[in-house]
Amino acid sequence: MPQIAVTFTFHSGVKRHIFQNARLSGSWDASGQFSNQWTQVPMTATQDEIGCDAFIATVSFDASQAGTVFSWGVVADLAEAPNSWVIATEVPDESSNQRVRTFTLAQDQTRQDYWFASGRRFGAQKYYTPGAINPGIRFTMWAPHARNVEVVFAPFDPASTSSTGYIADDGNGVDPAAPVIPLTSSGGIWQSDPASPVLANFHDFMNRLYMYRITNEQGQITYKVDIFSRNQVGRGATNPGGAHFTGSYQDLDGIVSCSVVSDSDLVTEDFNDAGIHKQTLIDSDDFWANEYTGAAKPPRNLADLIIYELHVGSLGFPSTASGTFADAIAFVDELALLGVNAVELLPVLEYDGDLQWGYGTALFFCLQTSAGGGNQMKHFIRACHQKGIAVILDVAYNHFATSDGERTEWGYDSDPNIAPQDNLWYWYEGQPADYPGDPSGGYLNNDSSGYAPRFSEENVRHMFTSSAAALLDGFHFDGLRVDLTDAIHQNNTLNANGWSVSRANLYGIKFLRELARTVKMVNPSAFLIAEDHTGWAAMTQPLSQGAIGFDAVWYADFYHHLIGDGNYGNNYAKLLKNAGYGSPGPLNMGFFAGALLGTQYDKISYHENHDEAGNDANTERTIVTAVNYAPLVGDTRKYAEARSRFAFGMSALSAGTPMFLMGEEIGAAKWFKYDTFNSNKEDLLGQRTADGQFLFRFYQDLIRFVSSTAAARSSSLDVIYTHNDNRVIAFTRSDPNPALLVLASLNDSPFAQGYFIATDYSRLPTGGWREVFNSDSASYGGDNVGNFGATLPVNNGQIDAVIPAHGFVVFEKVP
Repeated sequence: MPQIAVTFTFHSGVKRHIFQNARLSGSWDASGQFSNQWTQVPMTATQDEIGCDAFIATVSFDASQAGTVFSWGVVADLAEAPNSWVIATEVPDESSNQRVRTFTLAQDQTRQDYWFASGRRFGAQKYYTPGAINPGIRFTMWAPHARNVEVVFAPFDPASTSSTGYIADDGNGVDPAAPVIPLTSSGGIWQSDPASPVLANFHDFMNRLYMYRITNEQGQITYKVDIFSRNQVGRGATNPGGAHFTGSYQDLDGIVSCSVVSDSDLVTEDFNDAGIHKQTLIDSDDFWANEYTGAAKPPRNLADLIIYELHVGSLGFPSTASGTFADAIAFVDELALLGVNAVELLPVLEYDGDLQWGYGTALFFCLQTSAGGGNQMKHFIRACHQKGIAVILDVAYNHFATSDGERTEWGYDSDPNIAPQDNLWYWYEGQPADYPGDPSGGYLNNDSSGYAPRFSEENVRHMFTSSAAALLDGFHFDGLRVDLTDAIHQNNTLNANGWSVSRANLYGIKFLRELARTVKMVNPSAFLIAEDHTGWAAMTQPLSQGAIGFDAVWYADFYHHLIGDGNYGNNYAKLLKNAGYGSPGPLNMGFFAGALLGTQYDKISYHENHDEAGNDANTERTIVTAVNYAPLVGDTRKYAEARSRFAFGMSALSAGTPMFLMGEEIGAAKWFKYDTFNSNKEDLLGQRTADGQFLFRFYQDLIRFVSSTAAARSSSLDVIYTHNDNRVIAFTRSDPNPALLVLASLNDSPFAQGYFIATDYSRLPTGGWREVFNSDSASYGGDNVGNFGATLPVNNGQIDAVIPAHGFVVFEKVP
């Protein structure tokens, strides 16, 4: 009987060995005919052409089945989940979360490949030919609308200031002595010939500058960056706009410059070896061999984290240039001294220009070249890990760069002025004729900084999920914070009229599920945090229930109730803002109690973040809000610091995972804006022993207390008392029984003679309760009003304790 043999390959696409005992499963029977009872066969483990784990099986199909649509997938053992279905990608149906691959059996379709991650498939990558001593190089890219694609090179001499690293629109800048590498297309995937003798040795191409010369859908010749680039030559912010460029690559914006051939498996041994031609490269396994030192390992449980939100560009005081990874690695000891065990970096993937926070990302596999590039970032992460500090990266997957993006995603293989519906990376509804007078009406807005990505296209979703895999696998990031997920799953609207596009929202949901699956397969203990303001419970519900599967969401309502600057109505407590006016009236502690209770449910609790520190309208730093812009001198600063201590205390002692913005620990007071941060840098090191010394000591001690106290890190919290007029709130923390009691007040005067609280006896157990922390300690600049470490009695749910002005005391249940 005639047979058609089909070879199935599951490519891991990552260097980690995360899949074991793989089995092919498909909709056929033992005779190779279609069956609803799926057959499972073992797969052979091997290394594929890019040097990553792969699994292969060949199935002989009955040739009479030609034209039949078959489905398949792979089952494998993961470290913490045996017998897992390891196809992360869902079917192209917005209403389905099925994860199967399909193909139509045909005589000329004898290979089926699935790439779990494609970060090492696309781009300029090592290619292993059987029997070859050294790897060759293969260029692979996606451009389904292109008529022709070639790789061209630019000359480069790092010793010459005239090395531009730029190719103009007319081809000026192309090295005429270098080979032009033709690519051929199969299904829109363009690839160089791996058998070409010119490409036989990868290391011959190391550090070469290249671009794709694309003849687009309209026959125009354009020059484009490699979307999967690991390194860009540009180190500045200049965009020549396609014109001839005679300046230096040091001034050139990285997202319009040439890409650089790099080896992802090598890392510089010397941190300062940051040039294009690196001299101290070593194998990445050797580099990471001393990643951890002794017992100082980063936490693996979200509840154990205390997160420091850090913008690398705001380091480097007193320089007004953007901070670099060199500044970041010099700051690691400061983080360790402060006591935080996690740092969340604002985006540092290659973004447009230089003066921004990093949310204009264009290249999702490349670390910001002007800051020092991927090698220096790896050094920073290793240094953090050696101090027991986890590193979480903020990623913006809801839009692409909104300026200087003409050589990256925008119009990649088709002219968007002629055929916007073929603008490959961007969602476009319908045809240009549907929007007479303004063809841009077909793009989607999503309340982020640019048009929505084309999440209906598997290759677009897969680029983002593969970026996440590369960050965890190659860079050893401990987790991701995903920017504004509302934009992905809820806010998609048509540019023409603002109408909601539900199909785009559904594909956004599909992408978020795929992202969560990918992250958790690469590293089950990786943290996955969403900036999500919708209150949608599915964000943190399990993938196994068809939900999104994130670990936690940012809790903006907590911030608005606790701090309350910005344009927010009276449905928020706005405790600090109202206290800062200086009037003695009541505060809505009841409203805040509700927010405090809400921290029990997978929340990141913060009293300050990058947006709310001067970037959003009418927002400012915590210490400024605390006294309504009054000059921070004398008693006014004392009040401001006391109220600031209250704010961090409520966050740190909540049931959520606490986070705060860089500089809060020394009373940073300057506006933190995306475009003026360079002129508003704060002296984070100098202030630690100057005006900020009391706050710094308070942060140190409270962080140490929370980190070492199980009840303070538990998910249980009970608000047992509030009084609006007296501005008092009391709550307990449990592990598993009530073990901590927090009494807090924003009253302008202390309750120095005691404050009587009565509640149900079951909510505050009878016995002795010892004061173990006092925010009003003289060592923090306070007045030492408190209970002086005394053990106070609780009977029938009643306690009488001293509470300082705008401060808090913490009691621990005596055994």
